[in-house]
Amino acid sequence: MDSHGAGDGVGRAVNPERERKKKIYTDAEIQKKSVKLVVVHLRKKVDPKAAGIDRVLRWLDEMEALLEQDGFDRVVYLNMRQQLYEAIEWVFDVDLRHKLRNSWYSYGKAMDKKAPHL
Repeated sequence: MDSHGAGDGVGRAVNPERERKKKIYTDAEIQKKSVKLVVVHLRKKVDPKAAGIDRVLRWLDEMEALLEQDGFDRVVYLNMRQQLYEAIEWVFDVDLRHKLRNSWYSYGKAMDKKAPHL
C-alpha cells in the first residue's frame, strides 16, 4: 500500500460468487415502480386546502393502498388512471388542475415503460 492508502491490486482474485447479480425486472415491476414515483410526485403537488381537491386526495389514498399490494394487474392500474382524470376535473384551481394533468400524462408514460432486454 502506498502512503495514500491505495493498494496495487495484486493478489486480489475476483470471486464470482461475491459479485452482485443484477435483478432482472419484468415490465410489470418497472411499470409499478414508475407509477409509484408518479404518485409520490403527485402527492407533493397537491394542496390539501384547494377547492375540489378531496377526490384527488381520496384517489391518492386508494392508489397508495393498491401499490402496497403484491402483484400488478394492468387493467386495475389503467382504471385508476381514468379515475385520476375524473378526480382532476373537480379541482377548481386552473393552475393546480394543469399541474395534476401533467402527473396524469406521466402516469400514462409510466404504464408504457418496458424492461430493458439484455
